Amino acid sequence: MSIQRGIFGIVALFVMMAFMPSPATAMDGDLLLEILLEKGIITKDEVTQIKAEEKKREAAKAADQAKKKPEVKVDVVKEKQQTVKAAEQAKKKAGVHVGYGKKGFTLATTDGVFKTKIQWRTQGRYTFPERSDPRDKKAFEDNEESTFELRRIRLKVGGHGYRPWLKYYLEVDWQPGRDFDDDSEAASARMIDWRIMLEKYQWAKLRIGQWKINYNRERVDSSGKQTMVERSIMNRIFTIDRQIGAMLYGRVNPGTILDANYYLGIFSGGGRGMAKNDDDNMMYVGRLQWNVFGRELKWRQSDVKFHKKPTASVSFGAYTNKGKCTRWSSGGCGNLSGFTSPASDAVQDGRFQTSGMQFGSAFKYRGFAWQHETHWKRIKDSGNADEGIAPINGGVTNMLGGYLQAGYFPHGLISAVPKPLEIAFRYSHVDPNTDAPGDRRQEFTTGLNWFFAGHRNKLTLDASHLTLENPTPNLPAYAEQRVRLQWDVSF
Repeated sequence: MSIQRGIFGIVALFVMMAFMPSPATAMDGDLLLEILLEKGIITKDEVTQIKAEEKKREAAKAADQAKKKPEVKVDVVKEKQQTVKAAEQAKKKAGVHVGYGKKGFTLATTDGVFKTKIQWRTQGRYTFPERSDPRDKKAFEDNEESTFELRRIRLKVGGHGYRPWLKYYLEVDWQPGRDFDDDSEAASARMIDWRIMLEKYQWAKLRIGQWKINYNRERVDSSGKQTMVERSIMNRIFTIDRQIGAMLYGRVNPGTILDANYYLGIFSGGGRGMAKNDDDNMMYVGRLQWNVFGRELKWRQSDVKFHKKPTASVSFGAYTNKGKCTRWSSGGCGNLSGFTSPASDAVQDGRFQTSGMQFGSAFKYRGFAWQHETHWKRIKDSGNADEGIAPINGGVTNMLGGYLQAGYFPHGLISAVPKPLEIAFRYSHVDPNTDAPGDRRQEFTTGLNWFFAGHRNKLTLDASHLTLENPTPNLPAYAEQRVRLQWDVSF
């Protein structure tokens, strides 16, 4: 009988576990146990055991359900986060951001695909007694001039499109530029810069368009980022200025002792605004710059940022061109004194072979800024065989010139001196024909700068002593003093 009851007990246990899965059937299970107990099929101990097993089963089931509930919540939270993120991304793709920074007003898509920066810049200048650099005896002896002028009025537009490394830049000059006897049309605007840059890789970049060629630092330094009111007297003779063409450039070994920049370009050689070349000859330009301490100096003067680490560069550049031009400027192709104008019928295609070299250095550290350049230029005149015109100056003219410039913020040495004040000095010399005596010019300039907002808003005062060697032996050089005051501001 006990064996029989044990068998029935085991069967009842399995029945209870199978048919009592939820609280809804618990009461029916208790009733069945009481009936089985009264009939003597199971004992009280077996009833207790069955109820204990039932409670364990219910507890395990409740634990499983508790575990599943957070998983559902997590899935819901993730789904909501993904929905919000998708909405934000869609908003970004459709949005446009407008702002203002150090390079002017910014208009950009919120996805970063397109960005444009727009800036206005102007220079208001007063000069006495000579507006430009006197270059000959007549200029040193002419009447004094007291001049107010808007020297530069520029609109700058730059940015990137489609890719962050696909960049563009253009610059328009609205400066009035006519004399008393010129028509008003002579003061029309000029497109002076336009270029596209592919700058995906630091070591290899490509630029095409029209810009100031990266040949020498003084010319490439923006007119709005100079230490003095204007560039030195050597700039007119030795600059190759703006050209139309293409250039490969980049920086290699950054941060090392072999840190360097290179520039290799090919251009039409006709200067700014030329619709076509005058012949099949091209201008070739190269520049190599060693960044001495593994840090690159940007193309700007004065140590406005007060470099905490010494930063310096040493450069060498060279170019050659065959054409009608013997000088270049923001006005385009022109001629130096003693050479025939490129617009003259006497100048045939490729008449002048012009070549040049420069060696330069630059340094900035704790408010001190230094830069210098030494230039050599050679012009070979082939004459005009069609009209029997012989080469001038024996066919070859060699020119030599250069400058050195230093500026310092004395606040770094004497705290009582106002922080925005910079003092500066520059010396420059030009020998337009090394084989001819009596034509050497010199410039001695001192300057003061007050920076309201760096180079974007500054006041500059400089004074120059300018001389021209007298071709007559034992006679003093021609001399003139000049004062200039300029406010340069960008918006």
